[in-house]
Amino acid sequence: MISRRSFIKRTLTAGAGFIVAPTIVPASVFGPNAPSNRINIGAIGTGRISRDHDMPGVWKYDNARIVAVSDLDTNRMADAKKLVESYYTQKSGKPYTGVAVYEHYEDLLADKDIDAVLISTPDHWHAKNAIDAVRAGKHVYLQKPTSLTIEEGRKMSNAVNASGRILQIGSQQRSMEQFRVACELVRNGRIGDLKKVEIRLPGDPPGGGMEEMPVPKNFNYDKWLGQTPYVFYTVDRVHPQQGYDRPGWLRCEQFGAGMITGWGAHHFDIAHWAMDKEYSGPVEIYGKASFATGGLWDVHGEYETEMVYDNGVVVTGTTDSREKPNGVMFTGTDGWIFVSRGSYAASSSDPISTTSKALQASDLKILSPLTDQDPVRLYVSTDHHGNWLDSIRTGGKNITPAEVAHRSCTACLLQHIAMKLNRRLYWDPILERFKNDDEANAMISRPHRSPYNF
Repeated sequence: MISRRSFIKRTLTAGAGFIVAPTIVPASVFGPNAPSNRINIGAIGTGRISRDHDMPGVWKYDNARIVAVSDLDTNRMADAKKLVESYYTQKSGKPYTGVAVYEHYEDLLADKDIDAVLISTPDHWHAKNAIDAVRAGKHVYLQKPTSLTIEEGRKMSNAVNASGRILQIGSQQRSMEQFRVACELVRNGRIGDLKKVEIRLPGDPPGGGMEEMPVPKNFNYDKWLGQTPYVFYTVDRVHPQQGYDRPGWLRCEQFGAGMITGWGAHHFDIAHWAMDKEYSGPVEIYGKASFATGGLWDVHGEYETEMVYDNGVVVTGTTDSREKPNGVMFTGTDGWIFVSRGSYAASSSDPISTTSKALQASDLKILSPLTDQDPVRLYVSTDHHGNWLDSIRTGGKNITPAEVAHRSCTACLLQHIAMKLNRRLYWDPILERFKNDDEANAMISRPHRSPYNF
């Protein structure tokens, strides 16, 4: 691929055109992998999760190389270019300036030398970014959740499956040993018949400044709002202009559902894995939550949800506490298993876990190694980004494909709808519609603002 790359790449940033000339580096700089076999990657969205987790997750591999970055904040885009080039310079011991920049992600997708993309944009852009990427022939690593609405998630999964491209959702817990082991133990009946799954998530604080501010010259705010309604700019609605702290958009319902999808996409995915319901969903949902009435940030606060699946298993959701810390609790007729991330954090600004014990059980015998008497073995991945790269290279199955990701996100969004309506809902996971409930069905989708509709 590098042998076919242009020496000159024309890019556009912040209203001024300039030329970036990538440095062509011999294969020896990046290890034994021939340049023609390397996977060229573009990073779309270069904020905190991209810098802390996604770009480092792929640049450590010699069979992949980040060759381009794109962000609607040109300061962040310049920071990302510098970050990637500094890493490769340090790795090779030689100056490297081979990263192209694109103000518009569509131009990055048009680059035929790019094979795959990391999408680390805000939640409301995920589905459209992914759809556009696979239609452009790119493989995708997509930060969770998959979509802002259930309808968008269905469109995303359909587009990925039609394209033949590989999409990996960023539910990296599937590549953490304790979560796979917990699911294998549950599936093999170590706690008897599974009856209940408890999901405990961190909360988001209320607040956020409401003062209208001028849009920074380095930021394409209208496009950042994308398909959502136009609202005035204020920094607490978007991301900091200095540094990479936790952004305010995570706490605004206009751009996402809050922790129920933000962390829920991880934990409810693990519940589905253990229950063997990865391609299905609940049939009944109930939820209630408190919502802030003052300030800018309006996602849910403390909440309680309950979902019933067709096998009779009840899955509940609550805000975590010191007594019941962040994680997943499986309870069966013969005991329980609790699994969490322990001390792991994907980003420096992630909420801190209140327990460092990643895998616990009511009886230590439950956690004993699997034997021939335990027939169920689940897909093994030891590195989530590495698994994605391996799947691209071999054409094999990856650990969290698009449909699995959509179903996990759907379970979260169903709970959010139930929180808003504060009543029991009945869901058909095959038709992906509520039963005899026009009010709830109207919340499966949202209007899209032109020209960002899809």
